[in-house]
Amino acid sequence: MPHLEAVKTILSSTLGLGQRDMDADTPLLGSMPELDSMAVIGVIAALEQHFGIAVADDDIHARHFATVGSLHAFVRDKLAE
Repeated sequence: MPHLEAVKTILSSTLGLGQRDMDADTPLLGSMPELDSMAVIGVIAALEQHFGIAVADDDIHARHFATVGSLHAFVRDKLAE
């Protein structure tokens, strides 16, 4: 199962956030200027590579990028498929 810390690390490195403090409730899309539509693609690619999952275009929804926790749940669900 994916660890929340791994998702946070991927977000930080992909978006160049440095040591920004994040937890499961940290808002993402619409609240984090670094996370624009192009950055979403980069985050998805990094998650696919790290966790060995495949994310189809139809699987990508804004609700998955609402918070760090919702992104973590999305990865967890993809791994369970």
